[in-house]
Amino acid sequence: MTALRLAINGAAGRMGQRLVALGSADPTLKVAAALEYAGHALLGRDSGPIAGVSELGVPLSATLDGAVDALIDFSTPAGAESATKLCTDRGIPLVMATTGLTAAQQQAIRDAAERIPVVWAPSMSFAVNIAMKLTDIAGRALKDHPSGADVEIIERHHRFKEDAPSGTALKFGEIVAAAMGHTAERHGREGRLGKRPHEEIGYHAVRTGDNPGEHTIIFGLLGETLEVTVRASNRDCYAHGALAAAKFVAKQKPGLYGMNDVLGL
Repeated sequence: MTALRLAINGAAGRMGQRLVALGSADPTLKVAAALEYAGHALLGRDSGPIAGVSELGVPLSATLDGAVDALIDFSTPAGAESATKLCTDRGIPLVMATTGLTAAQQQAIRDAAERIPVVWAPSMSFAVNIAMKLTDIAGRALKDHPSGADVEIIERHHRFKEDAPSGTALKFGEIVAAAMGHTAERHGREGRLGKRPHEEIGYHAVRTGDNPGEHTIIFGLLGETLEVTVRASNRDCYAHGALAAAKFVAKQKPGLYGMNDVLGL
């Protein structure tokens, strides 16, 4: 079987390095391109040792020179914008894993999906996406509970994360809103706010140490509480999901797909 030729945008970043390491260890994949922004200090260096593995013969580059079957973007909003344009112009299936995108950057991804297959999700984790399915089930079941269900979303990430709340937390909120009809959002609480509105979704972002990601969705009832919690112990869960998404997207027709499609949920 011919290995899928994979390009990784943001290959020198924390997630990019894990994608290079795990992708190069997968016999069904070939890391064919490792991309970074022009002017990056490590351009020209072999991407393998940068990721902590043996040399791959794939230098870190600011341009994509060869043919690839799919591209994973795990970079920055600016890098994601460039990757979206590159894939659209060259007809390359795209896995978009970067969060914190502007409205215009998000629209560019939707536009790209009219021409190429795109897997776009706020989290590539298998467990997170299963937790989203469970949250939808819980929200629909508790929508008309006699005591009402108060929903709070707590997310924890490492000190280096720049956006808050996380894109994953916001996606959990979208799922709750669609399932339960909640229309208001509150980001943190301070002062004398009065009684909590039933239709409100509360978000709380914690930034601490090297936490790779943790989300808890609380359904608070009178007399009992249901919590859906998912925790990452390292970044490999996101990398494994992105690699699975790349294998999926390379076989698809143009369109916008999510991790539910990848996992068959």
